[in-house]
Amino acid sequence: MKWNVKYENLRVKTGKMFFLGILLLASSVILSCSQPVLESSECIKARDPLKRFYSFHIGNEMTPSIENLDERKKFLSTRLIENLKQLTPTKMDYFTQTEDYPKAFRAGKCETIDTKRASFKVLLFWRTNDENIQREITVESVNEGDEWLIDTVKPNN
Repeated sequence: MKWNVKYENLRVKTGKMFFLGILLLASSVILSCSQPVLESSECIKARDPLKRFYSFHIGNEMTPSIENLDERKKFLSTRLIENLKQLTPTKMDYFTQTEDYPKAFRAGKCETIDTKRASFKVLLFWRTNDENIQREITVESVNEGDEWLIDTVKPNN
């Protein structure tokens, strides 16, 4: 009888140890698979609004006009809206820095300028029958009232 009790206690302890070992192994595998965060918190917060803006912009009419600017106001800084309203009408799109409007984009590398400003490399893409074309611009976003907004777009020469 004593042998059965001792054997049962040993079996329970062994089962608990096995369960704890499996739990420890599983948690270490899960933790080792996580990827480090390589961007600053400013870049992380500014990236999504930038992507939403360019998705909207490239997916709609890009010809510069007051009407099209009004449709994009929620994505733009107050300073940029005022500056764009004062520009003479032209076919060149300020947000892509070209008259030949791209078909797609990708938000690339981001650098934090300060706690209220981030700079992105944005890749623009065109596809023709003969080739695929890619060009890069720099877009600065600014934090105004807890929202990240487009503030400046510059060509990369």
